[in-house]
Amino acid sequence: MIEQTVSLRELEDQHSSGAYIKRDLMIVRGEGAALYDEAGRRYIDCVTGRGVANFGHGHPVIQAAIERQLSALVVCPEIFYNPVRAEYQAALVQAVGEPFARAFLCNSGTEAVEAALKIARLVTGRRGVIATMRAFHGRTMGALSTTWEKAYREPFEPLIEGVSFVPFNNLERLQAALTPDTAAVIIEPVQGEGGVHPAQADYLRGLQAACHANDTLLIMDEIQTGFGRTGTLFAYQQYGIQPDLMPLAKSMAGGLPMGAVLMSETAGALPPAAHGSTFGGNPLACAAGLAVLELLSDPDLLTRVQQLGDSAQAYFREHLKETAYRDIRGRGLLLGIELRGKAAPILQTLQERGVLALPAGSTVLRLLPPLTIEENNWLTVLETIVEVLNDAAG
Repeated sequence: MIEQTVSLRELEDQHSSGAYIKRDLMIVRGEGAALYDEAGRRYIDCVTGRGVANFGHGHPVIQAAIERQLSALVVCPEIFYNPVRAEYQAALVQAVGEPFARAFLCNSGTEAVEAALKIARLVTGRRGVIATMRAFHGRTMGALSTTWEKAYREPFEPLIEGVSFVPFNNLERLQAALTPDTAAVIIEPVQGEGGVHPAQADYLRGLQAACHANDTLLIMDEIQTGFGRTGTLFAYQQYGIQPDLMPLAKSMAGGLPMGAVLMSETAGALPPAAHGSTFGGNPLACAAGLAVLELLSDPDLLTRVQQLGDSAQAYFREHLKETAYRDIRGRGLLLGIELRGKAAPILQTLQERGVLALPAGSTVLRLLPPLTIEENNWLTVLETIVEVLNDAAG
């Protein structure tokens, strides 16, 4: 044990990278939709580890699956077969359905995007990639190249070549940007970090048609929107389209690090040694992932997510003063309230009132509660937000 001569906050500040702007809050325990600080104070969690804990904290089904696998085998690289991995890959592909036939397993969302970009270039023999303004796809060099925010990108340029950006929900601009060298278009069905902007149905259908006509692969980034977050297993399923590649991560293993790229029959199988991941597909994450898919097989759960999201939007529109917000957007339990001022002071006040939430840009309040949040807790969240925003509006 390290001899403690300073507070734990000071200790973390001394030895952490400095890359994170920390809130003055020490979280030590979680249960369901609740988090607790070192003093035992309870908070309702609408951060969920940035959309990781879709089933809250300490879910008994996920916890039991992890404990069983922990006592059997934790690590098994993909140079060997493993029964849990085999079951998980089959269950994942079966849950999503055609046209997806294979899965490359990794550890995080940005790794999944990196893999998808590499696969697109490998399969098509092309180099160009089109992304959208306001998009966020990750912070590693390839994923960062497709992320819009200049503050994230510019310190690390030059990034990968051949990436261009077009406005979100603008089909004409997308069609004009396609060239014979465009390997892929990468897009989020709901932009999360970029302000919680859902894609329009006609836009996504037209985008898919344009990609097919140009022999360009469609990469649907479902890292935040996947695994029930928007009220269907994946958000693209609400639009009547079929992506070619789909990066996944965040909530797929109930809190353990896990990512994946689902590959359609169009993408086919990768050549041996074309890509790799040391920890990808480890049995512990796969066991947790199987538990998550089991929980998501309940259609009533996904219906409830849609209902809670729709009722929340209606509640905000009814009870918030017009001067308190500019817009309310989202799908299911991925919700954004665009404010008339900065989100940071609102987030601080909500924290003081026992509700933890996220920004999505500087002026959008983002809510990512557990899909299983109890209705009384959800109502407390809604009432608290209304009170705080209306008080701030005066």
